[in-house]
Amino acid sequence: MRLWLIPAICILAVGATAADATLDGLRKARDQQNLSLLDRLISQYQQAAQSNAASAAAQYRLALADSYAAEVAMELHNKRKAEAYAEAGIRPAQRAVAEDDKNPEYHRLLGELCGQVIPANPIFGALKYGNCARDEIHKAIELNSRFALAYVTQGVGDYYLPESMGGGPNLALQEFDKAISLDSHLAEAYLWKGIVLRKQNRYAEARAALEQALKLDPDRLWAKQELEKIPSR
Repeated sequence: MRLWLIPAICILAVGATAADATLDGLRKARDQQNLSLLDRLISQYQQAAQSNAASAAAQYRLALADSYAAEVAMELHNKRKAEAYAEAGIRPAQRAVAEDDKNPEYHRLLGELCGQVIPANPIFGALKYGNCARDEIHKAIELNSRFALAYVTQGVGDYYLPESMGGGPNLALQEFDKAISLDSHLAEAYLWKGIVLRKQNRYAEARAALEQALKLDPDRLWAKQELEKIPSR
């Protein structure tokens, strides 16, 4: 190896490690439903995104923090707060996509944020953001047909979409099973599968799915809360 390449490689390795640590911190805050920590992280990422407007990665981190905060707000039964977080995340997600249109995760996240706005005002939200949610997730899958998390996001959207409009729980379960077939270690897929199965009173299957979600992500409070809702054997 040429010696002049070593410093550059080291810099890239440190940058990758720092990015991984950032995402791990976000996930931990989400898993523990720690909105106050997510708010602090959002504030930090806002400053970084403003200073690096052309950085897709900086915009993505801010959008992801907003999405996680919206997720936690929904878990805590605060739809309005979830709506506010999601709407705040759409702009940086759009900027990330504009900077790197070929990144499937950027499209998936934008679609997820658009979908997260809808529950607070289903009719108006669906009219305003429904196409964004659908089109961006489809784009993510078009860019990577084996992108397991995109199928989870699509399944969540299908779950909340009435059967009369082409959605419903059975379609959602197909999407979650597709995700699991692509990535058997994706806790999010088992979590949502368990939630839908519990809603269908398929308690044994729901318990198995949620227990697997917790095996893969033991710190996820929401999975524990959903598991506790299942009647005792």
